[in-house]
Amino acid sequence: MKDVRLGECGLSYAVVSIMGPQSSGKSTLLNHLFGTNFREMDAFRGRSQTTKGIWLAKAQNIEPCTLVMDLEGTDGRERGEDDTAFEKQSALFALAVSDIVLINMWCHDIGREQAANKPLLKTVFQVMMRLFSPRKTTLLFVIRDKSRTPLENLEPILREDIQKIWDAVPKPHAHKETPISEFFDVQVVALSSYEEKEELFKQQVSDLRDRFQHSIAPGGLAGDRRGVVPASGFSFSSQQFWKVIKENKDLDLPAHKVMVATVRCEEIGNEKVTSFIADEEWQQFEEAVQHDFVTGFGKKLSSLLDRCLSEYDMEAIYFDEGVRSSKRQQLESKLLQLVNPAYQSLLGHLHTRTLEAFKEYFGKALEKEGFAVAACNCTETFLEKFDRGSEDAAIQQVNWDTSKVRDKLRRDIEAHVASVRAAKLSELCAKYEAQLTKALVEPVESLLDSASEDTWPAIRKLLQRETKTAVLGLESAVSAFELDEATEKELLAKLEKHGRSVVESKAKEEAGRVLIRMKDRFSTLFSRDADSMPRVWTGKEDIKAITKTARSASVKLLSTMAAIRLEEDGDNIENTLSLALVDTSRHGTTDRSIQLSDPLASSSWERVAEEKTLITPVQCKNLWRQFKAETEYTVTQAIAAQEANKRNNNWLPPPWALAAMAILGFNEFMTLLRNPLYLFAIFVIYLVGKALWVQSEIGREFQHGFLPAILSLSTKFVPTVMNILKRLADAGQEPAAAPERQREMELQPKSTRNGSLYSNVTSAGSSSVTTSEIGPEYSSPVVQ
Repeated sequence: MKDVRLGECGLSYAVVSIMGPQSSGKSTLLNHLFGTNFREMDAFRGRSQTTKGIWLAKAQNIEPCTLVMDLEGTDGRERGEDDTAFEKQSALFALAVSDIVLINMWCHDIGREQAANKPLLKTVFQVMMRLFSPRKTTLLFVIRDKSRTPLENLEPILREDIQKIWDAVPKPHAHKETPISEFFDVQVVALSSYEEKEELFKQQVSDLRDRFQHSIAPGGLAGDRRGVVPASGFSFSSQQFWKVIKENKDLDLPAHKVMVATVRCEEIGNEKVTSFIADEEWQQFEEAVQHDFVTGFGKKLSSLLDRCLSEYDMEAIYFDEGVRSSKRQQLESKLLQLVNPAYQSLLGHLHTRTLEAFKEYFGKALEKEGFAVAACNCTETFLEKFDRGSEDAAIQQVNWDTSKVRDKLRRDIEAHVASVRAAKLSELCAKYEAQLTKALVEPVESLLDSASEDTWPAIRKLLQRETKTAVLGLESAVSAFELDEATEKELLAKLEKHGRSVVESKAKEEAGRVLIRMKDRFSTLFSRDADSMPRVWTGKEDIKAITKTARSASVKLLSTMAAIRLEEDGDNIENTLSLALVDTSRHGTTDRSIQLSDPLASSSWERVAEEKTLITPVQCKNLWRQFKAETEYTVTQAIAAQEANKRNNNWLPPPWALAAMAILGFNEFMTLLRNPLYLFAIFVIYLVGKALWVQSEIGREFQHGFLPAILSLSTKFVPTVMNILKRLADAGQEPAAAPERQREMELQPKSTRNGSLYSNVTSAGSSSVTTSEIGPEYSSPVVQ
């Protein structure tokens, strides 16, 4: 088959076989008739068996392709009279595979009862009965060594003998009355003797050869083509025939035809699968799809599959239609199963590419459109783009469902939209929360610092106003997202809650610094007057009242910071603290039972929830104790300054001493009046003493005690005297400037002249000294 390329012939081929007695010239006839090269008998060596078994060759120069089988001769002495098994097997095989069977017989055997051809015909007719639904075979009787008797006379005799043999052969009940013409197309041809009339023989063989041209055409020698096996399955069919014949089983030609078609179509299908896998174009497609989306994949792959299936159809077209179709479906299924991974990979790339493009386009669309509109439009656009891509990837031979990939793409798009929505909403919420925080922090801090009765009402009003502004802004911003009502309310409620949390956190922060705030407020009210000027302790101020006022303000600050009051719920924190901390002396009692009922001996305030409490009563008590301890020094210093001021204002001797001095010193006073020189000397001494007093700060030194003042003045005396003398010397060196300076001094007020004459020196101690017409004054150290 491979040598003669029989597989390409399809059904356009014929099989011719020859049967006849041994040494009747069968091989010689075939060699001359078909141009074959079968081994021929050498007549000079005697008559013996030449062809053993069955030999196959291709006829030369005959269309269509014709296969020629040379069978072993019958009635040979080599096999013996009783060994007819092979004759029957070879005859059955020839009838099963051949379109034309040549019966080679001698002319002189026609009309003879015991002719050599009769056993052969019996064998042929008997084995024919073993074929189920046999096809009609052409029996071409070749009469060799024709005598002078015309063929027209020989043929009726031969046909009569054939009919007798047919009638005598046992037949199945279904074919009892079936004529021979139903099974065989009997034709007769006569040839002259090859040895005696070789040229005439060759001429007659040439004429006979023409009858084999186009033998399978209508009206040709092989007219009945029922059950013909396609050429590509001939080898396998012949092997199966021989296998069944050797097992001495009857041949079921229709079943055999189906079996051959099944095997052969399956082989063709496997060959096509192998060929498809090895196809270079498919390998390029498969490799390209692993890396990226391939445009035109469906059309190109459909073309490859169609070409592969068309090749199968061409090779399997002559096999049984049912088997061919079934195997074609199997082939198509295998091919589709083979390309399915590539198709799925392509859809994966399409999914990824579409999703990435959506993300990029969606980000740009948000700059031009509202979120909900952009999301809807972009989703529809890119799902349509995916549909077009899946249509481009669709394979004509199958309608694979892409809905799962499309649904996954939709879910991924929706997930991305949801993530972007969450991010955008988070940005908006953070923006308005930051705005709200900025609008609340500093005003709340300022209001808490003021700590008045209107502090928390003002904070509530501020919170409502700023929260309303922020909520309106956020509501307007999220309208483009087209959120459901519940989600929008949740966002707005979250913003409102954030505003409250800002106020609460700021209140907690300020509550942590309440002690510092209380001390600052106390210092401000205690050390400054109503005009916010530093307070000077002249001895006329009521330090106790000032202290109580400052402490009451500190208590008010403490009560303000003790709890969060964002709701208009009343409480008595301020009254409780005032009664317990400031007004204790007014309500003081010696009753131990009342002393034990301390209103601050508790961890919670009355009518105040625990989560709204910033400073518990016990903590307030501890803070007040610490506050008093740290501000006590300031009050003590103020009292000391006031007492010092009183002492400085009362430096003259008592009145009785002045009266005694006036009475006892009257004579000395009169002496001074009589002698003005003493009076001048006393005046000079007074000026020098006054200068020493001011320069040495004698009054300030004696505030620290007598002994320390003496020690300090002893170290300052000499430098002070030297300083006064130096100034007098400097004044004497400028005589020209003296008149002008004298006039300037006369134009200045008395107090100013005194100040220019005597310089003021301020100490860093607990009180400072200021020289004026009414004497020294003391100011609070807190102001300094």
